[in-house]
Amino acid sequence: VLLIQCLLFADGGLLALGANAWNMAFYGCFIGSFLIWRPMMKKGFSRRKIVLASVIGCVVTLQLGAFSVTLETLASGISELPFMTFVGFMQPIHLAIGLVEGLITAAVLVFVFQARPELLTGYQARQRGDSVFHEKAVLAFFAAAAVLIGCGLSLAASSKPDGLEWSMEKVAGTSGLETRFEESDIAGGIQELTAILPDYGLPYAESGVGTAVSGMVGIIAVLCVCICWGFAFRFIKRKKAG
Repeated sequence: VLLIQCLLFADGGLLALGANAWNMAFYGCFIGSFLIWRPMMKKGFSRRKIVLASVIGCVVTLQLGAFSVTLETLASGISELPFMTFVGFMQPIHLAIGLVEGLITAAVLVFVFQARPELLTGYQARQRGDSVFHEKAVLAFFAAAAVLIGCGLSLAASSKPDGLEWSMEKVAGTSGLETRFEESDIAGGIQELTAILPDYGLPYAESGVGTAVSGMVGIIAVLCVCICWGFAFRFIKRKKAG
């Protein structure tokens, strides 16, 4: 998702992709999944445990990600944002964001647990009656939800700053700090070539149309990448088995 945002929509600088992957993808997937989700589900699944694991996982990983941003900003040596003040704004706002994201994550996972629990990592089916809905029905539901959110609800997206931008405005009075050097110009040129919908917009079209189209393009791009990775992993497993 981060790679697609960066290359197709010019959302997040190409030079910041590694930092973004560490701050969001690594903490969320590895810390949240392996160190929080799996240990809590080791002795069995329940709705209460899923909600707790989701909220704790989101809060902890967002706190780690927010703190990493402040450390990376300090280590870069190109920003005058005072470290302790920056931390003081970053951590509380991302605590609130983590709580909301945790509840949303819990709602999705509880639905999966009730509909097709065997889709959850680490779940062991006890009997055939565990599944309430057919797998195709669950996938169809998520496909419809993705289209509704990506092409519909995205039109109501807030124009207010996110947690990082809000913190920077509080500390520096601006949500963006310009730093120009040769590498950033090269990376920017690459993004200009790859970004088919920069800033999630279409040229000479209303912003709403561009947002809806971007949502659909993003959904298709993520789906294609996931399918390709799936086939690649299947090929590797069959080759090893052979």
